[in-house]
Amino acid sequence: MPQPLSHKKQQLYLVLSGIFIVNALLAEIIGVKIFSVETLLGLPGNLTAGVIIWPVVFITTDIINEYFGRAGVLRVSFLTVGLILYAFLVILATTKLPPAQFWLEVNSKDAQGRPFNIEFAYQSIFRQGLGIIIGSITAFIIGQVLDASVFQWFRRVAGGRYIWLRATGSTLISQLVDSFVVLFVAFYIFGNWSFDQVLSVANTNYWYKFAAAILLTPVLYLAHAIIDRYLGDEATRELQQEAVADEAV
Repeated sequence: MPQPLSHKKQQLYLVLSGIFIVNALLAEIIGVKIFSVETLLGLPGNLTAGVIIWPVVFITTDIINEYFGRAGVLRVSFLTVGLILYAFLVILATTKLPPAQFWLEVNSKDAQGRPFNIEFAYQSIFRQGLGIIIGSITAFIIGQVLDASVFQWFRRVAGGRYIWLRATGSTLISQLVDSFVVLFVAFYIFGNWSFDQVLSVANTNYWYKFAAAILLTPVLYLAHAIIDRYLGDEATRELQQEAVADEAV
């Protein structure tokens, strides 16, 4: 017995939201690490570890926007912000817990036998400063609102054609702002980076996201094909028309 559109719509939004939330949350947690692109790939610059999986968030954002409109994107984005704040609070609470003495003792040396303070390592990794949290949340919200709005603008201009244009165009514009804001707030206003360091890392982050957005365009079309087949032609058109109608209201 075929599933009604409402059921398929709910399941699709649930799956897309789950993919979006888990990758956004992971990106925020691992984003505290800055790694050398030169050492890894022989290319100049440094990147935050979080940008590795941000392309998944870009694609998911565009797919949600395609089928559920700007409102669908903002709904899951604000939910994600709440969950990120919750995760940061839980992590912060765990850094306040007194470590067990045996845990410190059995982890007192690294693999080479050198003295190792696991509590200090845990605190250093997980206790992200208030500035990083504020910067991440600020950039995330601005980026998502901008991405969702620009996507729908391209959609109206192109008359629903050229998926690659609205998806890639919205990502490139929104991430130009996002890449700078997160570093400026977290590490310049609240941190100890120079403005040149902010620009340098932001520039590398953005061009990585730029390249990822272009290279992952076939993945976007593949995801569309899978979803369209799951929904069926009639249901796909109906859902997309609803998304467009919601924007016109």
